[in-house]
Amino acid sequence: MLPFSARTAFPSALACMLLSGCATTTLINKDTEMRTKTSKVVLVEDQVVAFGKPAYTSAQLPANSLVIAGTKNSYILTQGGAQFVNLITKLEPANIQMTKELRFFSEKNDGHFSGVLPLSYVKLQQDISKKDLEFFITNGAEECSTSSDKRMNAQRFCFNLKLAGVVYPVANNIASLKALSKPYQVTIYTQVEEQYKSSPRINPLEKLVLLPFAVAIDVVSLPFQIAGKIFD
Repeated sequence: MLPFSARTAFPSALACMLLSGCATTTLINKDTEMRTKTSKVVLVEDQVVAFGKPAYTSAQLPANSLVIAGTKNSYILTQGGAQFVNLITKLEPANIQMTKELRFFSEKNDGHFSGVLPLSYVKLQQDISKKDLEFFITNGAEECSTSSDKRMNAQRFCFNLKLAGVVYPVANNIASLKALSKPYQVTIYTQVEEQYKSSPRINPLEKLVLLPFAVAIDVVSLPFQIAGKIFD
């Protein structure tokens, strides 16, 4: 039979394992009594003003780059932007919903980020054609109808677009861009690992790092003004 201390330590260790899905993870090195803390640190929280494209071409950006113009920075998508434009131009904007904020991850806080853009599209079943279904399949949509959709004889399809991009300074012409009807938030975060013996240091809000060559650009809203209807 295990000694009393072992019997009490085992449930505690099991509980820690079951509760390990927190935002902060702590590991203990028994030899040095050092603890390692990994925590999620928000680098920037911003509000989307408009969707657009660079006003001029640049050798450092793909030709089909999409710009998410924010009040603090410009978030230029170098991956996934073309598919986003394809969706919002070929589907009825009034039926597209973006229910979650944009959350991007910057592994090294070096001006690069990646994430997922969640979109859902709902339509009455009687109005969904074979061509619609083929479009959904081609663009990786998944059927995600809610109980409310089914009660209304509607069908919902969810798109999770994989995005990647770089951070640029706020657009030069931010004041002239047509703002979205409702605010939409963009967050970029990273993970910080810290070693300590006693109390961990509380990580302050870190500063988002931009690429060394990044300069403010002008943004053209057209032909993506249709994106604004998603937020109506």
